[in-house]
Amino acid sequence: MAFAITQTCCSDASCVAVCPVNCIHPTPDEPDFGTTEMLYVDPRTCIDCGACADACPVDAIFPVDALTAPLKPYAGINADYYADKPTEDTASSPNFHAWGQPTFHRVIPSDLAPLHVAVVGTGPAGMYAVEDLLLHTNATVTLVDRLPVAGGLVRFGVAPDHPSTKRIGEVFSRFHTHPRLKLRLGVEVGRDVLADELAARHDAVIYAVGASAARDLGVPGEDLPGSVAATTVVGWYNGHPDVPADAVDLSAERVVVVGNGNVAVDVARVLTAAPATLAGTSIAPHALAALRSSKVREVVLLGRRGPEDAAYTMPELLALTGQDEVGLVVDAHDPRTTDAIDAAGPAGKAALLRDVRREAVDWSTPPRHERRRIVLRFHSAPLRIVGDREVRGLLVSDGVEITTGQVVRSVGHRGVPLPGLPFDQATGTIPNTGGRVRAGTYVVGWVKRGPTGGIGANKACAAETVGALLDDAAAGVLTRNRRRRFRRG
Repeated sequence: MAFAITQTCCSDASCVAVCPVNCIHPTPDEPDFGTTEMLYVDPRTCIDCGACADACPVDAIFPVDALTAPLKPYAGINADYYADKPTEDTASSPNFHAWGQPTFHRVIPSDLAPLHVAVVGTGPAGMYAVEDLLLHTNATVTLVDRLPVAGGLVRFGVAPDHPSTKRIGEVFSRFHTHPRLKLRLGVEVGRDVLADELAARHDAVIYAVGASAARDLGVPGEDLPGSVAATTVVGWYNGHPDVPADAVDLSAERVVVVGNGNVAVDVARVLTAAPATLAGTSIAPHALAALRSSKVREVVLLGRRGPEDAAYTMPELLALTGQDEVGLVVDAHDPRTTDAIDAAGPAGKAALLRDVRREAVDWSTPPRHERRRIVLRFHSAPLRIVGDREVRGLLVSDGVEITTGQVVRSVGHRGVPLPGLPFDQATGTIPNTGGRVRAGTYVVGWVKRGPTGGIGANKACAAETVGALLDDAAAGVLTRNRRRRFRRG
């Protein structure tokens, strides 16, 4: 029986590297890698060895015959990816699973002196860079984070009801005690140490500081009490040290989330979840207590475009449609929505909504239904958050005013300037070429490429950045610093 990759796939390709028959795709050297929502096992060629399941850092791979009810659709999702791909060599159709020639992307001189590298940020991007340096070079690493605990977005960005995804943090944390690594927490660049000081005490510095700011909607009223960024809500339920315990008010019966990406779906799912299902997870105690007394009955996901173009991934939507305790409704206010769902092909996201209830919702009054529910409203853009002293509604593009006491802005992240480093205000990134800002200074992750890609995308990103660093070291353009190592205080 073949194996199948499921919802929590992080696409970091750890499974690809161990598959003895090359039946997991797309691989990092294929054009589709980084563009598909997950990786896929070909059931026609899988030999059921289980190596991929052992290597998966987020427990996303299972035998097909062991898939639980919510995960059973993934047997077909994996197989469908290979429906038009060959498995036998012919003149017109080469074998999709044939091994390519080995390639070596780095050549490190045997006499290269050990490097001392600082990595700023303990999230996935920083930790993939640390892993690369410690496993593939003889470098020593100083790992710095401004927060008093390590983990970055794995710890404070992944929803608490996704414990398998959070488990990758355990893979990263094993490097915190590596003999060639020193961990420095509670140290902020620009406050406790300057970028120039870090550069003076290390041969190279890699910045993995992410994109911590929320993008604005750019509409009137978004600064009213009751309007909050999704980054705040996510930080609130994950216990982020920067987010107060009372940052989120759950006294409104209807919450409108502007945006329909994966973060928006996470917020909707957590705010409507039965508290008992979150007990025992990593959710912050203050958030769990607030959810137990929450008045929220309905969360609306507001999308500018149609269901065929929604920003959430198919696995995240599939998880929503499989819920039993929380209802899912499609607002049928625009015929373009229902037409797109009815016309969707089997591989389209919109097809997953075909059996979801459709309803013409009365937005002029608070929700009256007993069961908690999530409403998907497409073809609807925010024009103005309505209210004098606090949020009482949201005016959208078709002239409808949605009655609500809470608006969550979930339209993306952007990076923030770091003292001592260049910054591109338009892109919210530190300007770089392949991760190189200048010789000795490098970036990785969202601050390098913008806020795109999930956890696994950072692995290839880190490999590119570390490769640039090693190229500079081999070329002799790094300034070798042997001054006193950085110490806090």
